[in-house]
Amino acid sequence: MAVQLDAIRSTAERVAASHDLEVVDLEFQGGVKFRTLRLYIEKNAEERAKLAAAAEAGEAEDLPKGVPAELLSGVTHEDCAKFAQDFGTVLDVEDLIPGAEYTLEVSSPGLERKLTKAADYVRFTGSVVKLQTFTAVNANRHWQGRLTKFADGVLTLDLTAVKQKGKAKKAAVEQTVEIALLNVEKAHLVISP
Repeated sequence: MAVQLDAIRSTAERVAASHDLEVVDLEFQGGVKFRTLRLYIEKNAEERAKLAAAAEAGEAEDLPKGVPAELLSGVTHEDCAKFAQDFGTVLDVEDLIPGAEYTLEVSSPGLERKLTKAADYVRFTGSVVKLQTFTAVNANRHWQGRLTKFADGVLTLDLTAVKQKGKAKKAAVEQTVEIALLNVEKAHLVISP
């Protein structure tokens, strides 16, 4: 009764595409009784471009003030509800999650979203990120800074963009640090004040 996450992700992406959405991330947690499938969705690139254009033209009054439009996922509660209903039906019909009981949660990735793939680093160049590496870089595994560049699988962080703490403060004598994407264990955006 193993859950096949690749099949679930493929199905989720198919259903999301029919709603002009993209699947950002997928998590499956829990034991036999209390299982949760959590999906994070956002508008697809075309819909996000429309949102950014509306924000730039001052036509999007319902957007949060002070947050760049490119950081917003653009999804609404209605988007999540419609997707969850359609995707939940497909999950049950295709029996992609064996056993009867599980909870399906669908939401926006949030402003401090995870960065999981190379395209995320390209898209959010210029944003402040916090990350942890598998192996130490300059005697430190925890970094926070402005992502200034991502090329050839290497990301460059500007450490002067944020106040460093702990070991990173000592290592911040350098202005920037280069970290291979393959060395990034986990990373997420940080909304700077």
